This record gives sequence, C-alpha cells and structure tokens, in this order.
Amino acid sequence: MLRTSFLGTIVLCLMTATAAYAAPQTPTSSQTAGTPGSQNGSSTGRWTADRANDWYAHQPWLVGANYVPSDAINELEMFQAATFNPALNDKELGLAESIGMNTARVFLQDQLWTQDPAGFKARLDTFLAIAARHHIRPIFVLFDSCWETNPHLGPQHPPIPGIHNSGWVQSPGKQRLLDPQVEPELAAYVRGVVDAFANDPRVLAWDVWNEPDNQGGDKIEDVAAKVRRVDQLLPLAFAWARSVNPTQPLTSGVWAGNWSDPNRESTTTRIQLAESDVISFHSYDWPEVFESRIRELQPLGRPILCTEYMARGNGSTFDGSLPVASKYHVAAINWGLVAGKTQTYLPWDSWQRPYVLTEPTIWFHEVFRQDDTPYRQHEVDLIRQLTGRGTQAVSLR
Repeated sequence: MLRTSFLGTIVLCLMTATAAYAAPQTPTSSQTAGTPGSQNGSSTGRWTADRANDWYAHQPWLVGANYVPSDAINELEMFQAATFNPALNDKELGLAESIGMNTARVFLQDQLWTQDPAGFKARLDTFLAIAARHHIRPIFVLFDSCWETNPHLGPQHPPIPGIHNSGWVQSPGKQRLLDPQVEPELAAYVRGVVDAFANDPRVLAWDVWNEPDNQGGDKIEDVAAKVRRVDQLLPLAFAWARSVNPTQPLTSGVWAGNWSDPNRESTTTRIQLAESDVISFHSYDWPEVFESRIRELQPLGRPILCTEYMARGNGSTFDGSLPVASKYHVAAINWGLVAGKTQTYLPWDSWQRPYVLTEPTIWFHEVFRQDDTPYRQHEVDLIRQLTGRGTQAVSLR
C-alpha cells in the first residue's frame, strides 16, 4: 500500500530480524482465546486447509481493486456520516463491474465505530447493498499501520498538492495503539463490526490488519515500540474476530521480507501466516518477482490472494501481473480504481519530489479518470478478456 523510505525499510528489516531472534514465540489467537487451532477445524479456531480450499473452490476468480471513492482522502472521509456518498459509490462500483471486477478491498477505521456504532453499521450495510447490486463482494480491512499516526474524526484536510496519498490515516493511531486502556475499545470494534456481518454473504472476507509492521508515517525511532505492540495485538485481533464465528475467512497480507523460511521470517510475518485462514500478500514488483512470491506461498497449501499490486512506474502492471495471477488462480486486487483525492496516481517519489508543476510520465495507480474514461483502454480490455466478465456500467440512479 504505502512504501517506507529506503532507509526506513532497512531499519525496519534489521529491527524485525532482531525481534524474531530475541523475542519469545508469540501465541496464536487460538492459544490466546483458549480455543483449538487448525488441527480440528473448530469454528472459533483457524480454518483447516481443507475448509479454506473448499471455500475458495466455490469462488469465481476474484479480481478487483482497493476502493476509496474519488471524493474521499481516506477511510474516515469515505464512511463518516457527513461525507458518505452512496451515489458516487454506486457509479464507481458500476465502473468496476463493467470491466469484470467482482471484489473490492475496503478500509475501515476504528474511531468510526467508537463514535457511532449503529450509524457506522448502517452505512456499511448501505455500501454492501450497492456493491451487491454490482456483483461485487468486498474484503473489509479492520486495522492499518500505514501513514498518518494521529487520525481524527470530523473534517479531513484537503489533499496536499502533488503528493501520493497525502491524507491516509492509520487505524488505530499511535496513541490508541500504544495505550493498553484502549484495547477494550479495539476489541469491541472488531467484534462489533464482524458480528454485524458475520453471516452476510455480501462480505467476501476480513483482512484483519494491513501491513502491520509497516513504518508508515512513523518516526524511525518510534517503529520498534510500534511493531512490538502490533505483534501483541495482531493475534488478539484475529481472536476477537473469530470469537463471533464469521462464515468468511480471515487474513492479513504479508508484504515484505522472507515468506518461505520460518527461520528468516519476521515475528509479524510468522503471526500473519500462522493466523490467516487464506493467505494474502502484496507485490508491487516486476511480474517475475510477483510469480516468485506466489511460489513462496504455495507450500502453505492454502488459497492465495494478492490484495495489493499494480504500480506502473515500479514495474507492476496489469499486463505483467494479471496473466500470472490467472495462471495460478490467485486472486488479484490492484491498488486504486478512480483517480481522486488520494492522488495515488502519483508515484511514491512524490513524497520527496511533489508533482506540482508537471504530471508523472505514467500514472502509478488507478484505472479510471474522473470523467469515467479508462487511463489506458488496453488495461480494461485485458481485465475483461482474462475474467470473461464485464458489462456496461449499471447505476442505481
């Protein structure tokens, strides 16, 4: 989703490697919840590989986008009552349907629940009704370690000109993450949201925590404490979600480091792979690297979902990665649908060199312009061709 700086990545890798060597084994959610694990397939434990594979066998090939409406700078603006925009959701999900997409990855935020549980559930229900009309089943993301460390409810600041994703917020923010007294609120949020839709066929899956050990917008000196706390909360978050017996699988996408050798995996990665019912990953790399990442995860014997890819200037394209995903029957969910306030059509280097006076040579993310035309017609034709789906956009209006 949001890459750290090169220096930040080196620091993070060194820190997580040290933690993996020195830290005691983190308990899984099955252990912390006092429930059996994958051995017996308990409804409150991790799904067995057989159950996960059976679930996946009943799904069509899953292709979609990480979705933030073009008028929202972040997940708060997407779902707060004052700025929730069903009409725009309807139009833009219609665009997704028209090119063969059948899922969307959608980020939530814990403070939305704390502020107004009933209203938040009602808006999620409205969103799901719109998505269902377009034959799109979302994956909801519960927590996210990326970007602004001090999110707040209410009006969000406007986009910073020329900068990629200038208003995205973490969930929970730094203060709420590190404060043990907030933990019951986080548990209530996870249980409340998942329980409200635990048996809802309109929901495809639950992504418990996006890139949990990402440096995001944190200061380098704060990362070690953040990751230690995340590694404590991550198995608990899985346990909170499982405690309400959802019929949908849980996951958390690995995104950096080694995924094939437990002795070289970070503590966070080990938790993610041990807890996930279905395996998910992120790759914004060339297609040969994308394929090698899939092959790293195949020995786990579970369905594989790529929940973030497609950064044109980084070598990750629909042309290169989507045929590979099709070959391995891996779900493929790119970052970005319609260009808008997130400005993620601008590249990551805009954090150091804002694109104020010039446009980037090629768009980084996004499929459609704000006038509903494709950024590149060949891409939408390819998605239709590979999925065998796609219709003219249909709107509720």
